[in-house]
Amino acid sequence: MLLVWLYGVMVVGAVSRSAYQIATEFDRAPLAYSLSAVAGLVYGFITYTLVRGGETARRAALVCCAAELVGVLTVGTWTLVDPSAFPDATVWSDYGIGYLFIPVLLPLSALYWLRRARPEDAA
Repeated sequence: MLLVWLYGVMVVGAVSRSAYQIATEFDRAPLAYSLSAVAGLVYGFITYTLVRGGETARRAALVCCAAELVGVLTVGTWTLVDPSAFPDATVWSDYGIGYLFIPVLLPLSALYWLRRARPEDAA
């Protein structure tokens, strides 16, 4: 239940932030704002699969959480190596420092829980 709640909070944060930024200043940092929107969609899908439950949803959540972790690590590293590519931060910038590192800790926690949970406990 905690994972569902945390992912739900991240959906609201990422989607509302990116929607505002895309609507008001997209030309300033299109890559950063687009990546934040993608993060919000990923969070939304993971929230849906965790709520839905069942073996198929659990497997989809595993794949999506793994992809999320790859995204966080890729974007986090990219923002450290080439900060000029990101004139403004994304949800995943610097491994999620603007979100108290929740973007990197959340998929790690979810992957651990999903792999350890029995299918009937994955809801």
